[in-house]
Amino acid sequence: MKVWDASAIVPLLIAEPSTRPLQALAARDSAMLVWWATEVECASAIARLERDGDLDETAAAESFNRLKQIAPAWHRVDPVDAVRETAVRFLRVHPLRAADALQLAAAFVAAERRPPSLEIVTLDDRLAAAARKEGFVVTDAHR
Repeated sequence: MKVWDASAIVPLLIAEPSTRPLQALAARDSAMLVWWATEVECASAIARLERDGDLDETAAAESFNRLKQIAPAWHRVDPVDAVRETAVRFLRVHPLRAADALQLAAAFVAAERRPPSLEIVTLDDRLAAAARKEGFVVTDAHR
């Protein structure tokens, strides 16, 4: 099982250059571990693209429907104290935004504080760099 960041899930919902490689990765290992708020982050990305005019109303509705279809199958890391405390530490040592720190902290807690035991799928370069520094294997999904 791999930890999927919202940045890697959005291309499964909206056609982007990285959609095909991510679809192939998801097909090889369909068990997706996500942070508790990943569905909200994905919805935010879709809504932002629609507001900015990069996604029309029909495409946005289709993307929200795909999100509703795949989200129930995800394995989620709940918002427990250990995730919050670890996220605060990550914010002190890595140049992360709050949501990315929570994402990485959730992976860290899910890995039972043994980062090499889990792989992270992300398209976010800043999150990928922090994850590597913490000892995670990061999937190169840009291919």
